[in-house]
Amino acid sequence: MKRIHIIGGKNHGKTTLVSDLVVEFRKRGLQVGTIKHTHHQHELDTPGKDSYRHRESGASVVGILSRSMSALFWPNEKKPETDRSPQAEERYTEFETGFSSCDLVIVEGDTQTKAPKLEVWRAEMGTNSKADPLENVRAIVTDDAGTFCLPTVPRADVPAIASLILQILKLPT
Repeated sequence: MKRIHIIGGKNHGKTTLVSDLVVEFRKRGLQVGTIKHTHHQHELDTPGKDSYRHRESGASVVGILSRSMSALFWPNEKKPETDRSPQAEERYTEFETGFSSCDLVIVEGDTQTKAPKLEVWRAEMGTNSKADPLENVRAIVTDDAGTFCLPTVPRADVPAIASLILQILKLPT
């Protein structure tokens, strides 16, 4: 699974950039999958609903199939979010079958992975770049001036960001 992670602080524009990139890659004829990574503990299935009750009863995997959308839910092993063991990286392999028709997958978040990352940064948010201590951040996506340890790509230039991602993932541009 060819994947790139879009990271950045809260309200720096990760979701908007992911959405813009999906549109750009679709224009280029590519099949794109997305994953939203979150470090928050919350219930993805609605408590009290049938599928939730199936899972609470002990089902190993629970699926929801409707006319418009399908989903699978399975439990993850309880590991600290800072776990950098091979097992932490293998969490993404569980998704490979579901994303097999995709040319690439864009993950919003997950600074702990070894996979390639781009950081979205906005000066007005008043935070420092996360890129310096993190592994495998390839560039900073920003329209703001700043001193960075990595190359920058203008946030307004979505085609250039998309081309950089294709280059990083070694996919045809």
